[in-house]
This record gives sequence, C-alpha cells and structure tokens, in this order.
Amino acid sequence: MIYLDNSATTQPRKEVLETFVKVNEQFYANPASIHRMGNQAEDLLEGARTQIKQILNMDQVIFTSGGTESNNLALIGAAKAYRHRGKHIITAVTEHPAVLNPLAVLEEQGFEITRLPVDETGAISLNELNIALRSDTILVSLMHVNNEIGTVHPIAEVKKLLAGTRTLLHVDAVQSVGKLELPLGAMPDLLTVSGHKIHGLKGSGILAFNQVELQPVLYGGGQEFGLRSGTVAVPQAVAFAKALRLAEPRMEFANWNRELRAFFAGFTGVKIISPETAASHILAVAVKGMKGEVLVSGLQQESVIVSTSSACSSKSKETSHVIEAVGVPRGYKEGVIRISFGAFTQTGDIAALKTAFERVYRLIK
Repeated sequence: MIYLDNSATTQPRKEVLETFVKVNEQFYANPASIHRMGNQAEDLLEGARTQIKQILNMDQVIFTSGGTESNNLALIGAAKAYRHRGKHIITAVTEHPAVLNPLAVLEEQGFEITRLPVDETGAISLNELNIALRSDTILVSLMHVNNEIGTVHPIAEVKKLLAGTRTLLHVDAVQSVGKLELPLGAMPDLLTVSGHKIHGLKGSGILAFNQVELQPVLYGGGQEFGLRSGTVAVPQAVAFAKALRLAEPRMEFANWNRELRAFFAGFTGVKIISPETAASHILAVAVKGMKGEVLVSGLQQESVIVSTSSACSSKSKETSHVIEAVGVPRGYKEGVIRISFGAFTQTGDIAALKTAFERVYRLIK
C-alpha cells in the first residue's frame, strides 16, 4: 500500500518505537516516587521536557495525551485563568473541532467568541482580526496550518499585531511542526503539538507556553505542575522528544506538490482546493460530480491511500465546515480528497498516485 494520508496520522519511526519500548522495559517506575527507580524515570522525563523546550524555544512544556487535550487545556485553562480581564476570544471559522468545540463550551459559560470568516484560500484578514480585537479580548486561537486544505496563517504577523496588548495567542501547530519552520523569533504564547503527526506515537502530545497562567481541566494528584493530573507517561514523553528531534521539513514536498498540481490541472472537472500558498505537504482537490468517499475507495483498490477532507469528518455525511467556509462550488464540494505527504513518502509514490487516479477517474466517468 502507498500511504498518502499523513495529515490524519503518520507511521511511527523505528527509532521512536525503540525508545518507547526501552523506557517501558527499563525505566517503568512512577516518576513521582522518591526511590531510585522513580528518580531515574523523573530524570528521563525532565530531560525530554528540556529538549522540547529548547527545540521549540518555549519556557514551559506540559505533557498531554495529544492535540485535543492540549487545545482544551490551552483554551479552557487560559479562559478560566484570565476571565478577570475579560471574556472575549477570537478564532477562525476553519479551526479544528478540537478548538471550535471547547470554545463552544466556553460560549455556553458566558464567554463571547468571535469566529473570523476566511476568503476562498482559507485565509483570515489581518485587518478584520485587528478590528475584532477589544480591550476585553483575552485570547486569539489560530491553527498554523489548516488540516484539510493546508492554508498557512501568518503567525508572526498575528503576534506582531497583538504586541502591546494583553491578548494571548494560542497556535494549534499539529499540522505544521516537522513540515514548516516555526517562527522561532515570534512564537505564540501557547503552542499545541501532537506526537502521532510527526511520526511519533498516538496518545502523546504537548502544550508549550511562555509566561502564561493556566488553570487545570483535569484534577487529581497535581502532576505536571498541577496542570495535568495523572501519572505521567514517561515512555510517551521521551518518545515524543525523540520524534520531535527527528522531525524536519523535506524539500521534496514542494516538488511533489507542484507536480501534482500540474497533473490535476490536466483533468476537466478537477478543481484544486488548496491555495498556491498552502503548506506543501497537503494538497486537497475536488472532482466535479463525484463523491470523495468513492474516490478514496477507488484509489484504495489501486493500493493508494488518501482521505476525504479530514480524518475527523470523513465518516460524516455533512460537508466539511472548512470546505463550506472557502466556498467550494456545489458540484465539487462532495468530491474532495486530501493527499498528504510524510517522512516515508517516496517519489515513486507520486507516480503511482497519478497512474491510479487516471484509472479511477476513467472508471467512474
């Protein structure tokens, strides 16, 4: 099988798996225990934390179960901590459900949420963001790279816009870390990263932050500085640090993206959804009059794995909120597929995809 669904999840690296197994076998003690084995586990945990802080240029790191938990802790934790300043939060209509749904819960609790519209490329207007800012705005939450069409939000420019205000910036970087360079000179106040998107393990993630007060959303024994109670999963934390150290952008992504754009442009009734400025590892296209799930199934029969717009919404019968927001024409919106590259993608995979798509397209037509 040729796997081109890396934005849904990635194959773990062998080195990451080996690290995970070794820590489980040799350093399995509870890092909160005061005996020697507990101290050894704690040393590994804190070593992993230090490595991640240095790589991301962030002051603090909390280990979580993944992107969803990190987003919940960032949004709900910050909202609770700063509600004395105000109850206004700004986001975009195209954010991941792991951001939109916690914000909807906060809205039910009396917070006011401004959801910025996007243009046909999936981009927000910095001017509209500036207009939406108020003296009681406590948080702006924007993903770095959109998980469905690859739109890149200008994080450094947003950070600059917020300079001089007391508004915090949270960035969901689940789809960008390891694929795009982060703006290390203008990092957000809160940063979400997920392990299984960078060839690490499912069930691992972090929330990194700088000089931010948070209140917990999980209560218990007070682990992770009181912000994330529960026995810390040291093997997952150390494996996450390993995956992050190995994660780096690949120049081939841009070449493959251009090649596929030229290829799909040759078909009548195929529309490229991802903007030219999108992250190069994600390419969303739509076929007029076809169902995305039929295309996915047909390509699978040709041993090529892609997805519909996103793994989180692929089983839903409703059109993705991202596809609706960018105004994909009626005849195309049900025929969207997403192709996404990863560290194990090879040039031959792109050729195989092209061959498979030609066969499936002719068959369905």
